[in-house]
Amino acid sequence: MSAGTRFRQALVSEAPLQIVGVINAYAAKLAENAGFKALYLSGAGVANANFALPDLAVTNLTDVVTEVRRITAATTLPLLVDADTGWGNAISIGRTVRELIQAGAAGLHIEDQSENKRCGHRPGKKLVDSDEMAARIQAAVAAKSDHAFVIMARTDAANVEGLDAAINRAKTYVAAGAEMIFAEAITKLEDYKLVVDAVGVPVLANITEFGQTPLFTVQELKSVGVSMALYPLSAFRAMNLAAQNVFSAIREEGTQKSMVENMQTRDELYEILSYRQQESVLN
Repeated sequence: MSAGTRFRQALVSEAPLQIVGVINAYAAKLAENAGFKALYLSGAGVANANFALPDLAVTNLTDVVTEVRRITAATTLPLLVDADTGWGNAISIGRTVRELIQAGAAGLHIEDQSENKRCGHRPGKKLVDSDEMAARIQAAVAAKSDHAFVIMARTDAANVEGLDAAINRAKTYVAAGAEMIFAEAITKLEDYKLVVDAVGVPVLANITEFGQTPLFTVQELKSVGVSMALYPLSAFRAMNLAAQNVFSAIREEGTQKSMVENMQTRDELYEILSYRQQESVLN
């Protein structure tokens, strides 16, 4: 069964489907252990965690594919991938789709920002026209070797051009072949409902912290027909603060004793990794 098929099955089995962001293969194992049915690789996560760079179009397809391969080797959970603007023209977008399928991804989303993109919850975003974005989607659809691989279109138009423009763009993208819609930076539940009712395909809500979208619950999102709830960097942010606190304690106190109770134990680490079962093969 392909990764795209597994993603579509997860979408049917859970409403809305909670998709949790992971920054590496071990985080993917933690998410799997917690019971999630689908994973996400954020472009910001790749830039921030692996290169200590901001999410300003500084990483490329190779950077992302490397992490996709590592994650899909560690878990069978389907992985949705942030493909930014597709990394180039129609030929490049075709390559993006083929390489992500080969790496084991379940699907991707492409956005309608210009190639010099910004975080979806930051000011100063610039959009390409809807025809150019439709061409990106058509190129992605044409490159699919696995019919179940998901092509999702993200629109950042809501807080650039207004909700009506975002809905019109989303409808254009669906007509171009997008199978799902990622409506970025929506601020009201009733606006999600308008998007859902207009597009006729599954809609994703990005429930990212410290952004423009309130932290709606799955129950609230379900009430307006949203099909997917995305948490792109929640664990990453928590991991960063935990690491910062540990580093500060060690530096200031000369020991990690005060922080040990906040740490994952060796046994807990080994359990996630199936360490002892694999070790026994060597004995």
